[in-house]
Amino acid sequence: MFVDYYAPGVRPSYLTCRHLDMQLLALGINHHTAPLDVRERVAILPERMEPQLRSLLLQQDVAEASLLSTCNRTELVVAVGSADSTGALDWFRTVCAGLQQPIDPYLAIFRGPLAARHMFRLAGGLDSLVVGEPQILGQLKESYDLARRVGGVGKWLGRAYQQAFAVAKRIRTDTAIGANPVSVAFAAVTLARQIFGDLAQHSALIIGAGDTAELTLRHLHGQGVKRITIANRTLARAQQLAAPYGAQAVPLTAVPSVLERADIVLSSTNSELPILGKGTVESALKARRRRPMFLVDLAVPRDIEAEVSSLRDVYLYTVDDLRGVVQEGLQSRQAAVGEAERIVDSQVDAFMEWCNAQQAVPLVRALRGGMLRTRDLETERALADLRRGRPPEQVIQRLAHDLTNKLAHGPSVRIRRAGEQGDAALLDAARRLLGFDETQ
Repeated sequence: MFVDYYAPGVRPSYLTCRHLDMQLLALGINHHTAPLDVRERVAILPERMEPQLRSLLLQQDVAEASLLSTCNRTELVVAVGSADSTGALDWFRTVCAGLQQPIDPYLAIFRGPLAARHMFRLAGGLDSLVVGEPQILGQLKESYDLARRVGGVGKWLGRAYQQAFAVAKRIRTDTAIGANPVSVAFAAVTLARQIFGDLAQHSALIIGAGDTAELTLRHLHGQGVKRITIANRTLARAQQLAAPYGAQAVPLTAVPSVLERADIVLSSTNSELPILGKGTVESALKARRRRPMFLVDLAVPRDIEAEVSSLRDVYLYTVDDLRGVVQEGLQSRQAAVGEAERIVDSQVDAFMEWCNAQQAVPLVRALRGGMLRTRDLETERALADLRRGRPPEQVIQRLAHDLTNKLAHGPSVRIRRAGEQGDAALLDAARRLLGFDETQ
């Protein structure tokens, strides 16, 4: 069964949009629908994002596409030519074929206005594990940039993403959703403080050097932690991150040798395989003489083997374990959530109006093109008359007369025919289209 967890709460106007030649479809799994062990097996590694996106763009009926894969979600947004299109869904099932169980029970699928709403809520931080967190916006921008680079962004996704970014900016500007810093990294440091008390007396090891690692470093430094080590596959990046905080930088291969010195370990890498195994942590514990270690695995797929949790004197938490801690810091943001949702609602309506208006674009273009051709022909005739020496006043009067007759001829013939055939619907549509009321 597909999970469409927004449908019950959306307004009826969301669900009644006109038939469109192209519409948005968003689908995937996230922390609402799938547990961590499923999310980590579906996660797309950074080096696989571009080839996977190119593969998605080759699917039947997929005109535009983007991919997003974070610790909390793996999702795609596509523009498809039919509401019944299954190309993107079949592709996602194929990507998830390595799962031992079917992916369908974990799927969230959003079509049309619901897809736009999902994108806007995502950009505004309303669908995050930590409501209001800003990291997802940066991840969405990276997703958009990749899609543009491989030719996956056209008129429909381009408009949807730009409006999503505008929604996020407005939510940040007009609401207090970002008040009081709350993030998974903040939650992890908060939990460490609950376990150890004064963190200034303890040491920390951060594995990874991405945005989450940087945010974690900032929070640890703010808590007075002086002995911080950053381990990363690229040493230069670790050194760049460590320098402003006086932290030590080491290559990823040095983790086993520095692990015993760390009371707090927070790992967030894009590694396909675990960074810390049970044996490595067990050796560090022996060297520490059983002094406890607090480990937080913020990565998906996981950086720390689950078996580590069976060791004595180890506190191991994953991103899913931080939910309770996160909720404690969200009370101050709840009032802002309602305001943010109203902003999203209004922008979904605006986006759907734009989508519906696209149906009229070919007609408007054809109408203007025909009128411009008529104008050009009549203008050329008038200029020719002037070159032949005819009086300008006479030329202008004839131009106005002929132009009016030719522009009005087609609509007049069709309106007269509608009257003769008793086509009241067409006559009423013509009145509304031309801006005439019943008295005219």
